[in-house]
Amino acid sequence: MRWEEVREQFPDEWVVCEAIKSRSEDGYWLIDEVAVIDRFEDSSVAMKRYYELHRAQPYREYGFFHTSRKKLKLREKWAGVRGPR
Repeated sequence: MRWEEVREQFPDEWVVCEAIKSRSEDGYWLIDEVAVIDRFEDSSVAMKRYYELHRAQPYREYGFFHTSRKKLKLREKWAGVRGPR
């Protein structure tokens, strides 16, 4: 489902989603398609659901977002090991 469709279907709500189609561009992670797993009015309940899913299946790309966001564009954070100097 495209983010625009999610926003129309679930206005002013928190949704827990799995990224189905995404891409990296200029240091940002852009999510083009999602599968909505759950929806909530309260952000803390949405966050708890997200953490449940993430703990159970850490290799999947889950997130929780408020539908007031116009785009799903997130700054990428990369963790790594620094080599010798």
